[in-house]
Amino acid sequence: MWSNGKTVQQVYVTHHAQNAWANIQGMGWRKIRTGATDGVTNTFCLLSAAKANNRTVNVYIVDNLIERAYMN
Repeated sequence: MWSNGKTVQQVYVTHHAQNAWANIQGMGWRKIRTGATDGVTNTFCLLSAAKANNRTVNVYIVDNLIERAYMN
C-alpha cells in the first residue's frame, strides 16, 4: 500500500545488520524490509535525507515494513 506525501518524524538505526527504522507521519515506527543490505542502507539514507531537509516521502508498506520509498 502506497502512502503519499508523508513526513519522516524520526529515524533510528543500530549496529546490528539491517536494523533500520523510520517514524512516518500518521503511521508510527516502521522497519525497513530486510534481505538486501544495500537496499536497507539506501532506503535509510533516503529517509534520513528527507528528515534532514524537511521533505516529504512516498512509502510502500507491505506487512508493516517499508519496502520502497521515494522523496518528493
